[in-house]
Amino acid sequence: MRSIRAAAAGAVTLSLALAATACGGGSATGGGSNDSPKTLTYWASNQGASIEVDKKVLQPELDKFEKQTGIKVKLEVVPWSDLLNRILTATTSGQGPDVLNIGNTWSASLQATGALLPWDAKNFDKIGGRDRFVDSALGSTGAEGKDPAAVPLYSMSYALYYNKKLFADAGISKPPATWDELVADGKKLSKDGKWALGMEGSNPSENIHHAFVFAKQHGADFFTADGKADFTGDGTVAAVKQYVDLMAKDKVIAPGNAEYAQNQSVSDFAKGKTAMLLWQSASANLESQGMSKDDYGIAPVPVQSGTPGTGKQVNSMVAGINLAVFKNTDNSDGAAEFVKFMTSDAEQKILNKAYSTIPPVKSAQADTAFATPANSVLKDTLAKSAVALPQVADESQFETAVGTAIKGLFADAAAGRPVTTGSVKAALEKAQQQMPAA
Repeated sequence: MRSIRAAAAGAVTLSLALAATACGGGSATGGGSNDSPKTLTYWASNQGASIEVDKKVLQPELDKFEKQTGIKVKLEVVPWSDLLNRILTATTSGQGPDVLNIGNTWSASLQATGALLPWDAKNFDKIGGRDRFVDSALGSTGAEGKDPAAVPLYSMSYALYYNKKLFADAGISKPPATWDELVADGKKLSKDGKWALGMEGSNPSENIHHAFVFAKQHGADFFTADGKADFTGDGTVAAVKQYVDLMAKDKVIAPGNAEYAQNQSVSDFAKGKTAMLLWQSASANLESQGMSKDDYGIAPVPVQSGTPGTGKQVNSMVAGINLAVFKNTDNSDGAAEFVKFMTSDAEQKILNKAYSTIPPVKSAQADTAFATPANSVLKDTLAKSAVALPQVADESQFETAVGTAIKGLFADAAAGRPVTTGSVKAALEKAQQQMPAA
């Protein structure tokens, strides 16, 4: 998602989308055409510090595409708080864009609607082939065994950003490597109106990303091997409690963060109000808000013990943005040309550099522009210690149900109400009851 920065909680449920005849894009025919060969509509996700920042990044590239092809691209940057609902509405109404960004965690859910163009070998050949993309990015493009529902555009992972001056002032010489160290350091840093760590407690998607990682570190998952929801096991309950306890028990997150959902934690960190931030590829966002890259360091997300790796040492979900085409676009050829353009080496370097993300295209990722210390942490995490969220049809409902349950637990913590193992389990049981019947 990464940079994914706000809730994708859906009032429009995917079950409604699945019940309808899936169709998207601008064509009313239910299948792709080339009825409008000179225009495309593109929904881009909000990756920068604001929608205006995204327009400044993207519009020059879209103008370049128009000059090369004669195809004019109508751009709309959609906030993360609206994006999933907008996409699901488009799958049922048939009134949507030709090309769009999707959070990579939604790939299998949106694939199940049948509204998106499958990227089979023939379609991949139109953009240079499947082998151009790194395996970790392709792993979050749809359900296993099916043709991908989208093409990787930006790759991201979570990292720990820390304020060098605040750490030095507190006598802390290095970033925490484990959660116990983070809590201990956090108690030293939470003083004089400043807090140790920023979070977005009212953002269901952010909640899911962190809870998923904590669950992996507890040897647990939110789905069984055959894809059934399993939210209430001891490991998942302990994981969610540990996450919420950073505010409720450990008191290293400000209670006001329970209401954050729109980049406020990034702004707080950029302004020196918090000493640490757990975020996806945040460098460009921070620098756009006036924070010098010399003012902060970047380290891997903490683990329970030891160092990041596979198994219980996972410390990030495989984050990212995928580029999808509605199957009934009214400019099929133009949509393919646009995807080819956006995933070209040249554009991958321009766009991923602008967003401080990692190119999912192998040749672009190897460019020296992505060999900075910050990018080295992100690339190392993606290669060694990140895991894709479950690529199952119910994933978007999972984000909404469990992410919202955690939002409620953060609200309890902020209000001083006890967050116990029992209350966490009850919240997760309620979330599981909201999932579609098996």
